[in-house]
Amino acid sequence: MPEKSTRLRTDAAHNRARILEVAERTFETEGLDVSMSELARRAGLGVATVYRHFPTKADLVAEAFAEPMAECAGMLDEALADPDPWRGFCRVIEEVCAMQARNHGFSAAIVTALPDQAAFAELRDRALRGFAELIRRAQEAGALRADFAVSDLSLVLLANGGLRSGAGAAAAAASRRLAGYLLQSFRADAAAPLPPPAELPLDVSVL
Repeated sequence: MPEKSTRLRTDAAHNRARILEVAERTFETEGLDVSMSELARRAGLGVATVYRHFPTKADLVAEAFAEPMAECAGMLDEALADPDPWRGFCRVIEEVCAMQARNHGFSAAIVTALPDQAAFAELRDRALRGFAELIRRAQEAGALRADFAVSDLSLVLLANGGLRSGAGAAAAAASRRLAGYLLQSFRADAAAPLPPPAELPLDVSVL
C-alpha cells in the first residue's frame, strides 16, 4: 500500500509539472486564450486531470507566471533603489518591453487582476505601486515629463505588443528600438503639450 501511495504521489507531481511546462510554453508563444481542454490535449492528459491540479484557468495562469511576476517585482525594487530615478524608470520600460517581446502572455498576465490568487495579486500590486512611485520620483527630479500618467503604461504595452505579430523574428530588436524612441519622448526636456491621457485601465487588451 505505501508503494502504491508513493507511486500515485509521484504520478501526480509529474502530471502537475507537465501541465505547467505546457502552459508556460503555450502562454509564452500564443498568449492566454488557449483553452484548458487544449492545454490538456497538448500535455497528453485528460482535462479532468488538469482541473484536479488547477481548478480554474486563473489558478494555472497565476502559477505559470509566478516566476516572471516575481522577477518583474524584483526589477521594480532594484529600480527604486537606484539613486537616479530617471535611470531606474528607463530600466523598467526597457525590461518590461523586452519581457513582453519574449513572452506573448506576459503583458496580459501582469495587467490581469486575479483576486483569488493572493500571492500573485500581491506581486502584481507591488510592481504597479513601485512603478507609480518611480514615476513620481522621476517627475520630481525633473527628468520625466510631468504629464506622464500611470495609464500610459497601457499605451506602452499596446504599442510594444503589436511587434510580436508584426515584426516576427525581429520582434526583440524592434522592441528595443521602440523603447528607445519612447524613452526619448518621455524626457521632460523634450516635452511638448500632448492630448490628455487616454485613462486606459491596466486590464485593457494588450495583445
